[in-house]
Amino acid sequence: MYIVTGGAGFIGSAVVKKLNDEGITDILIVDCLQKSENWKNLVGKKYIDYLHKDLFLELVAEDAIHEHLEVPAITAIIHMGACSSTTEEDMDYLMENNVNYTKVLTEFSIHHEIRFIYASSAATYGAGELGYSDDLEHIEKLKPMNRYGYSKQLVDEWILRKGYQELVCGLKFFNVYGPNEYHKESMRSVVCVAFEQLKKTGKMKLFKSNSPKYQDGEQKRDFVYVKDCSELIWALINNPEVNGIYNVGTGTARTWNELVASVCSALEIETSIEYIDMPKHLEKQYQNFTEAEMTNLLKKLPDFTFRTLEAGAKDYVCNYLNKDYLTN
Repeated sequence: MYIVTGGAGFIGSAVVKKLNDEGITDILIVDCLQKSENWKNLVGKKYIDYLHKDLFLELVAEDAIHEHLEVPAITAIIHMGACSSTTEEDMDYLMENNVNYTKVLTEFSIHHEIRFIYASSAATYGAGELGYSDDLEHIEKLKPMNRYGYSKQLVDEWILRKGYQELVCGLKFFNVYGPNEYHKESMRSVVCVAFEQLKKTGKMKLFKSNSPKYQDGEQKRDFVYVKDCSELIWALINNPEVNGIYNVGTGTARTWNELVASVCSALEIETSIEYIDMPKHLEKQYQNFTEAEMTNLLKKLPDFTFRTLEAGAKDYVCNYLNKDYLTN
């Protein structure tokens, strides 16, 4: 039995697809569907059962999940469930949903010797003033710029403080894009937003730079394709000795201008960009540069490779966005 929290979400549903591709259908989906459109990410997926995240946490806290599922053992818990909005303002909600929830699942997994992989975030790096090293001694020095990043930072620090980094695997995802993100509304990737704007108006709007260090559109991020994320998680499931807290990105920062050019190339149209003022509420928490240092993870998984931005954008645009937003 495999458990995927956030299994109807962006990365979670991609993990479920990967498990299905490997012939695995003994999967429990944990999520909070409510009125969101993310239920569509489950269409066509094969799994045993679905539990609301609150009921799941209750069963785990009571150590009753094995009995409920009627299984003697759980192979892995892939914990992708969280509030992922970088603009969420309810810190109490983040403390309960992102921090405490993860703590309970971590200790449950360790107690039952279950492979545990959880989602951290590159938002923990804040403005990047301390760089993007995932060396463990570097992690506790980080200063996130928003509440979401802080919630993820608290979990990483707790893992280190408890000494659990030898027993579980945390993943600091950088800018993930790809199919199944359609329900994320304002948190969808710029690849998805660019496709929509380019198809509708023929041009893409990007924020003007808020720093003299960068020209408009030359701010850089590390864009990583969601299919690579699910492939990586599968590799980690099959290499349970690889534990710690690791970056997940391509290791190569690319500009917003290059991203738009990649989408235009996939659409076979000329690149057209309009630069607009950055909203005031984003100025103080905007990351102008991110680039994952991937040395530590790739030492553990030396044969793993990531798609280029051009290759990922082409697959996403041509095989999903341009085909009525197909799910993966």
